[in-house]
Amino acid sequence: MSVSVSLRLPDEVVTQLNEVATNIDRSKSYLIKKAIERYLEEYADYQIALDRLNDKDDEIISSKEMRKRLANQDRI
Repeated sequence: MSVSVSLRLPDEVVTQLNEVATNIDRSKSYLIKKAIERYLEEYADYQIALDRLNDKDDEIISSKEMRKRLANQDRI
C-alpha cells in the first residue's frame, strides 16, 4: 500500500530533479522515493553509531587495534 504525500520544493531543486529524471528516464516520484529511502537508511546507520558511541559499556579501540583484529579474523 502506498500513501500520497505533498511537499513544496524550491524552484532550483525542482529544476535539478527534472533534469535528472529526464536524463535517467525515471519519474520525479521515483527519484524522490529513492532519495527518502536512502536518507532513512543513512539515518538508521547514524542512530546505531550514536547509540554505540553513547554506550558506556561498549569497548573503544584504536584503528590500529581494529586492523589487527580484522587481520586475525581473515585468517580464520
